[in-house]
Amino acid sequence: MYRTHSNGELRLTHVGQEVTLAGWVQKSRDKGFMIWVDLRDRYGITQLIFDEERTPKDIMERAKALGREFVIQVTGEVIERVSKNKNIATGEVEILVKELTVLNNAKVPPFTIEDETDGGDELRMKYRYLDIRRNPVKNNLIFRHKVAQEVRNYLSKEGFIEVETPYLIKSTPEGARDFVVPSRMNEGQFYALPQSPQTFKQLLMIGGMDKYFQIVKCFRDEDLRADRQPEFTQIDCEMAFVEQEDILTVFEGLTRHLLKEVNGVTVGDFPRITFDEAMKRYGNDKPDIRFGMEFGELNEVAKHKGFNVFNNAELVVGIAVPGAASYTRKEIDKLIDWVKRPQVGALGMVYVKCNEDGTYKSSVDKFYNQEDLALWAKVTGAKAGDLICVLSGDTAKVRTQLSALRMELAERLGLRKPTKFAPLWVVDFPLLEWDEETERYHAMHHPFTSPKPEDIALLDTNPGKVRANAYDLVLNGNEIGGGSIRIHDKETQALMFDHLGFTQEEAKKQFGFLMNAFEYGAPPHGGIAFGLDRLVAILGGQETIRDFIAFPKNNSGRDVMIDAPATIDDEQLNELHLKVEL
Repeated sequence: MYRTHSNGELRLTHVGQEVTLAGWVQKSRDKGFMIWVDLRDRYGITQLIFDEERTPKDIMERAKALGREFVIQVTGEVIERVSKNKNIATGEVEILVKELTVLNNAKVPPFTIEDETDGGDELRMKYRYLDIRRNPVKNNLIFRHKVAQEVRNYLSKEGFIEVETPYLIKSTPEGARDFVVPSRMNEGQFYALPQSPQTFKQLLMIGGMDKYFQIVKCFRDEDLRADRQPEFTQIDCEMAFVEQEDILTVFEGLTRHLLKEVNGVTVGDFPRITFDEAMKRYGNDKPDIRFGMEFGELNEVAKHKGFNVFNNAELVVGIAVPGAASYTRKEIDKLIDWVKRPQVGALGMVYVKCNEDGTYKSSVDKFYNQEDLALWAKVTGAKAGDLICVLSGDTAKVRTQLSALRMELAERLGLRKPTKFAPLWVVDFPLLEWDEETERYHAMHHPFTSPKPEDIALLDTNPGKVRANAYDLVLNGNEIGGGSIRIHDKETQALMFDHLGFTQEEAKKQFGFLMNAFEYGAPPHGGIAFGLDRLVAILGGQETIRDFIAFPKNNSGRDVMIDAPATIDDEQLNELHLKVEL
């Protein structure tokens, strides 16, 4: 037996007992006649004491040679500490060591293995197994486990069955690029790793499973943006004989359960807004509603006043920034420079200070009088002491730009509090979106999403106006889940493929198995998938998913620890029919 207790469980009630502990040396303090060692494992830290009067001489000598991260086993007596440490659970006791065994020596780590470390991201990712020893990373992984367990508990009680679906599947042209896997036994043919188990969970509904879930790895070979991983984990769910309301009710329940059990937080109603409303009020389809600063559209009160920048714009829109009328001209100029950065792309910004005395001071006083600016304040909801920030231009672009400014200002003003949770549903997404490169429509979600029944006729006349029976769950400005009611009959699915530009032959080749399954009695069904990595990060009060993944990739999609991806030798390539010459 390597240990009788963990390093986090000993208390005053254990005083006088002989115990055996094992773990890593966190630090050592040598006073010559006395040595203290902090011994660490997953459960905590226990202080060891080596005393030349009470510790055997050979043990004392070995203790002097201990280095950081040595793996050791000790046996000794639990005694009460003279100088107690209230910062750790075991801080009232220590172990008077009688036996010491070095189980493994250790090199000096490349960074300090403490909560506050001197290691940069790339270095810590290279030595991730050392980084996991640090409390912040270790606790994040334990937190992720707790969230996953609560998901399983809730869904199991709701009658969901966890079913594993294949990882080696067929490549499809929709969505992001697939990771492809060459088949050695089938020359010239390839599997793909799943971007989601979408078709399989629909087939499970046709198979009569009724309620399915899976915590599953998914893969997308897409250009990486900040905080994206090529492999990620979904909470994937599907239900049969349901309408949209049924799904929203069940997964509101899941979200409430997680917030209550994991965070101890009770939330009220989940607001619901349409996609069009979200874009109009917040400039994006995943709005953070923990704070205000809703958009005020100013076309009616700002155009035709001689200011051509506004007169020539498709949309003039502003937000009221609380308490920011005190900003100096230098601070406002920095804000203007921020929106003019290439990442945002605005050409400039107009501002209005709402003074405490009820007057207004703007950067366009030449064109607008006090009555005009008072109307701006009314439309944006600005109060005395606020700053109105106004952008103008093409509708889609300017909404995106002002949304970025809104989030930046909220961050600067401390309005995005990680301990406050504000969920909402965004519904009625467009079914299709136009792609300028391919000059055709693509499915906004995926080609199996059902259109609103009342909009099906528009597919032939105005496909861009067709609404999807789709919904996203947003939490604190992040999409944590998305899903839809699915098409469940062959005729509607064939119509959808036709509008997405598939020939009948292409549709049959790619999805013939699903179309055939529809002919054997497919029930109405729908589902949702949560991004577990993102959900765990938000519940943990952070937005960086990498901190909650045991072995993440870097921003280039590389695993710098194992140095992957990597080349393979010519013999392997030849076996896979990817190289004709050895």
